[in-house]
Amino acid sequence: MMTVRAKKHLGQHFLTDENIAKRIADTLTLNGYKKVLEIGPGMGVLTKYLLEKPIETFVIEIDTESVEYLEAHYLKLRGNIISKDFLKYNLNEVFNGEPIAIIGNFPYNISSQIVFKTLEMRDQIPEFSGMFQKEVAERICEKEGSKTYGILSVLTQAFYNAEYLFTVSEHVFNPPPKVKSGVMRLIRKENYELPCDEKLFFSVVKQAFNQRRKTLRNSLKSFINSDILKEDSIFDLRPEQLSVERFIELTQKIAAHGV
Repeated sequence: MMTVRAKKHLGQHFLTDENIAKRIADTLTLNGYKKVLEIGPGMGVLTKYLLEKPIETFVIEIDTESVEYLEAHYLKLRGNIISKDFLKYNLNEVFNGEPIAIIGNFPYNISSQIVFKTLEMRDQIPEFSGMFQKEVAERICEKEGSKTYGILSVLTQAFYNAEYLFTVSEHVFNPPPKVKSGVMRLIRKENYELPCDEKLFFSVVKQAFNQRRKTLRNSLKSFINSDILKEDSIFDLRPEQLSVERFIELTQKIAAHGV
């Protein structure tokens, strides 16, 4: 098998630029883990540079044609190819609780879901690096005060330090996507336990941004059940004005006086 056909329903756009593939592999710091899992390796343009590093490389790929290609061309991956859907697969069938890094040229249509699964598994994932649609990568790394700052920004940055690294042209893919791509890295914070009720934090953030044009007094009115909260000036703000720390503070106030 000489090549793999890109499949639209899987959101496949194969990176063809070796220099960019190496740059993405080099975003890994190799701190805090001995294994890396690449999501959606396709024909292995990134994989080959991961295999040069002093860690054990695993790949997870839903496309059977790509799996056959990798098995034929990357003998070093023998036994480390997981032919499954990352979003539905229990990684501990392979990793058994060990820390792993996640990397990939992520399919645009499921990239946000990949981040949310990473957040669920953050105890096990000290580092996450890879390529997204530029707009999504920027949103994840954005700070408060921006129109693109939102749910994904706050929930990710509550647990990880997010850094936008570089932009990738649409012309280095086959087939080329209609938008530019962006490479970003998440490094888990030393203290990634929230000093508030985590379930409530997620609910507050999601409800606030679901009505982002409204002040928190309006979007979170179902949480405001006491006079103390009704008088708090934080509720006069809009969600994009609050940093992660202030969302934590908001959750603490609601837990103490509201719900």
